[in-house]
Amino acid sequence: MNQMVVAGEKATLQSVPMLDFGREYAEVREEVLAAIEAVCAGQRFILGPEVARFEQAAADACGVAHAVGCASGTDALWLALAALEIGPGHAVVTTPFSFFATVSSILRAGATPLLADIDEATFNLDPAQVKAVSSTRKVTAVMPVHLYGQCADMDALRSLASTTGLRIVEDAAQAFGATWNGVRAGALGDVAAFSFYPTKNLSAYGDAGMTTTADDALAERMTMLRAHGMRKRYFHDEVGWNSRLDTLQAAVLEVKLRRVDAGNARRREIAAKYDDLFRAAGIVGSSTADGIVLPFTDPRAGHVFHQYVIRTPKRDALKDFLTNQKIGSEIYYPLPLHLQESLKSLGYKLGDFPVSEKAANEVLALPIFPELREDEQETVVAAIRRFYR
Repeated sequence: MNQMVVAGEKATLQSVPMLDFGREYAEVREEVLAAIEAVCAGQRFILGPEVARFEQAAADACGVAHAVGCASGTDALWLALAALEIGPGHAVVTTPFSFFATVSSILRAGATPLLADIDEATFNLDPAQVKAVSSTRKVTAVMPVHLYGQCADMDALRSLASTTGLRIVEDAAQAFGATWNGVRAGALGDVAAFSFYPTKNLSAYGDAGMTTTADDALAERMTMLRAHGMRKRYFHDEVGWNSRLDTLQAAVLEVKLRRVDAGNARRREIAAKYDDLFRAAGIVGSSTADGIVLPFTDPRAGHVFHQYVIRTPKRDALKDFLTNQKIGSEIYYPLPLHLQESLKSLGYKLGDFPVSEKAANEVLALPIFPELREDEQETVVAAIRRFYR
């Protein structure tokens, strides 16, 4: 195992990938290929039995009655909103610090996105800001994003919803297996949306998504909407969408679902090791003025570390330095949604959400995946220490 390089020592050029799909594939190859072969042999390529089996297993894993597979995490968000009959004339409060699909799904449903700033420590929606927005506008729903694998403050958001009648749509795209007070993401709101994009903790070999709910009627409606609005074949009750979960992807997900809890536990171990290494390196501060700021985990949350994200005002220079050292890193996300060119019509401007804007200038995700080795973590931390020293 490599020793951590200290100041003055010659830099190691060991490369560290941001993510390595091949390592996981080496472990699941035989099971995945057997599952794919079974689909091909059975010739049920659209909504085959593997889809129903995966949906039931995923629902059980999330602690809900229903899971409805669909074509992507983006479609899952739209299905959730459509099932709640949220559309023109409705407003949904969400975060400006997220992937584009969070807001675009609201627009696709025909509703109006209203943005509220985030909590500086967790990067998730600040319930106080949600309350402030809801007090000035008529709002139908709130869409908290469980960013980086940590659930939003669902105690505060559910309390607000109970007093105002807001529906809660969880954007749990990055949070399969995460918990809040022991309750799994996907069971914390009226309905939730997951993504199984290949980089996710539970990932497909292409695009795939899922919604979850405890509500029988919502589940039935989402099942209908994902198949062109059909309850009976060729009879279309509504104008739905073609967003079925591919049977081949369901087969892959069924295999990988059996490993996701162990993978999440491993991610927590890696995150804890990073914390220890950074503190030992002496470059951690309580604020970005003192050094890098490590990820914060709310004691009520079961973090699954989809990303391990540090903060530093020297983010861009650090990223360039790591790239030159052949170490992967990524920025999630460099431009808040309210400043995106395509969302100018929302009417927001620079300075409207200062916490989100500051985060967008400071966050940097470091390599984290279950197969990441300890010597690779040491290489990452040693490189960052050289940058600061």
